[in-house]
Formats: sequence, C-alpha cells, structure tokens
Amino acid sequence: MMDGLDDSPDLLAGDTKAMRSVSVDLTDNSLAVDISDALSEKDKVKFTVHTKTTMKEFKANDFSVVRQHEEFVWLHDSFVEDERYAGLLIPPPPLRPDFDASREKLAKLSEGEGSMTKEEFTRMKQELEAEYLAIFKKTVAMHEIFLCRLAQHPLLRTNQNFRVFLEYEKELNVRGKNKKERLSGLFRTITKQADETLILSGQKDSDEFFEHEKSFMHEYHTKIKDSTTKIDKVTRSHKQCANDYLSIATSLQALATVENSIPISHENGFDKSLLRVHDTLEKIRKLESRTSSDTDLKLSDLLRYYSRDAQACKDLLYRRARSLANYENTNKELDKARARGKNVQQAVDQQKSARAKFEALSETGKSELTEFKGRRVTAFRKNLIDLGELQLKHSKTMVQALKSCIASIEQL
Repeated sequence: MMDGLDDSPDLLAGDTKAMRSVSVDLTDNSLAVDISDALSEKDKVKFTVHTKTTMKEFKANDFSVVRQHEEFVWLHDSFVEDERYAGLLIPPPPLRPDFDASREKLAKLSEGEGSMTKEEFTRMKQELEAEYLAIFKKTVAMHEIFLCRLAQHPLLRTNQNFRVFLEYEKELNVRGKNKKERLSGLFRTITKQADETLILSGQKDSDEFFEHEKSFMHEYHTKIKDSTTKIDKVTRSHKQCANDYLSIATSLQALATVENSIPISHENGFDKSLLRVHDTLEKIRKLESRTSSDTDLKLSDLLRYYSRDAQACKDLLYRRARSLANYENTNKELDKARARGKNVQQAVDQQKSARAKFEALSETGKSELTEFKGRRVTAFRKNLIDLGELQLKHSKTMVQALKSCIASIEQL
C-alpha cells in the first residue's frame, strides 16, 4: 500500500529523505528511528518502526516492530505523566488517522459511476485515490516525526518506555480510552485550565525570562491557531477553484462537440478553439490543485504542528508555575512551623525538596524553550522559502500555458 513512502511530507526541517530517517550524532551513542512501512486497514493503521542504534541499552543494533496509533499515544502520555520530565518540552502526539472523508468520497463515486463517462470516472477516481494516499503519507510522517524528536532528545531517548516501544516485538496491548477514562481526562483538563488561570494570573515571577515566555507563548499560541484557521480557508479556496476549472472545462468540451456539428462553426474553427481552451483549463486545474497541496503541506501542516507544539510549551510553563506555587506554599508552612515550634525539621525538608524541584525544572525548562525558538524559526524559514519557490514555479507555468493557448487560437 505504501510504495513510494519516501515522498512523506516535510513539516519540520530538512529534505524529505532527512525527515524520514533522522540520525542523532552524539559523542557517545547514536540512534536513528524511521517508519519503514505502513499498512492501512479498515479501522487502523499498522506502522513498521525501524531502529538502528549503537546504544548499549538495546539488545540489538538493527530491528523493527509493528505499532498502532494507540501505542504512540500511550508513549506520549507516559512522558507527560512522569514527573522526571516536568521541565522538558514533550513533543505533541501524532493525530489519529482519519480517512473517513476520502473513503466516503470513493464510495459515492462508485455509486455514481453509471451517470459518468468512463473518462470522467477514471479521472475522478485517480484524484480521490491520490488524495487518500496523500493523507496516508502525511499520517505516517507525523507519527515518524514524533519518534524522531524523542530519539533526538538526550534525556527522552533513554526512557525505559521508549526502549520498550522500539524494541518489544509483541503487541503492547494498549487500548484506546473508554468513556469513563475520557470523561476523567476531560475533568482533569478543565481542572488544569482553572488552576492555570488562577496561578498564572496572580503569580509574580522574579525570573524575567519566564515572565516574558508566559506572555509571549499565550499570544503566540492564540495567533498561530488563528493563522491555521485562515490558511485552511485559503487551501479550501484553491481546491474549490480547481473544481470550478474542471466544471468549466467539462462544459466547454461538451459545447465543442455541439459546435462541431454546426458546419459554419466547424469551418471557422470555433470548436477547435473551445477544445484548446478546454485543454488549457485542464492544465491550470492541475496547477491549482498542486498549489492547494503545496500550501497545505508547507504551511497549513506546519502551522497546525507548531500550534500543538506551542501548547506543549504552555504546558511546560504551567508545570513550572505549579512547582513555584508549591515552593511558595512550603515557605509559608515553614514559617508557620517555626512560629508554632513544631515539625520544623519536616517543614525544612519539604521546603528544600520543593526548592530543588523548582530550580531543576526552571533550568531544564529555560533550555527547552530556548531550543524551541531556534527550531521554530528554522522550520518556518525553510518552509516559507520552499512554498514561495513552488508558487513562483506554478505561476510561471500557468502564465506560459495561457500564452500558448492565446497563440494557438490566433493561428486558427
């Protein structure tokens, strides 16, 4: 099913080949993870995760396992729930594969086969199959990016659950969340949001770096979500424009057939002129479709990914704010214990522990957020340049097609 997987979309940085297999060049060990194959079934996708490593923690240097989407989500959640990684920026989990829309279009196309010409049916079937394959490749790429970011991170890559995910040959027996667990998760999310609002709104941070990051990340996350919504509208407009070109081209082709039966129109070459315009609109329609795909790949997906990555940054800032609040509470409890003259040593120990956690989280958090800035700028710079070059290329091709059409009509 997945022949040509090397065409997977590039959402972060580097060319397509680099995205499919990201090597980590370290002084002591190395780890490379990629998805070498994927199989789409009716209600799930099976990913073949391939690993090459020289890390001594692994039993072999080259091995592969088959994983499903739920196991990727389990791996992500295991990092989020582990307090050891509270100061780290946990990569956002890949989205659940969703091919329902494409499958529904293919089903409707099959039902309407009798009302179309063979040529129309073949063309539309090829386009829908290409759309399905593009979504499938994008899904594979997003799951691979998640693993590559974990493999690149000097701390996350050493996690025991990550090694189990990469190395354990059998199924992990990870199931999706049931209704009760989803409601519980929703309740925790609401509680976290309320807690976050109360903490961040009234908490004063003496560290200027984190005080700035709180303000910046809130504004950045809001704007990038808004940008994602707007660029999706642009992509849909390009798709609709391509569909309109198809409707016009089909109508002109039918009109050319009628004009061909009229002697004076045929003698004047009017039917041929209509066919030339039809052919040109077909070329322009394909270019418009490519423009839509390029915009979706190079900008929409990038914005969508970094919108979720920005949320991961906000989660990191929340964990630090919660740690700071805990540290401040232990200071208050220590003052009370000293005033009462009871449990002073216990309060001192708790205060020291809370302070150590807060300082460690702050140190790693500052490094993670700084790295996020550099990675974000690099990714956007590359994709915007790529998109601009592709749009310029398509525009030149479109202008040339229109000029050729005008020249050919003038010669008739």
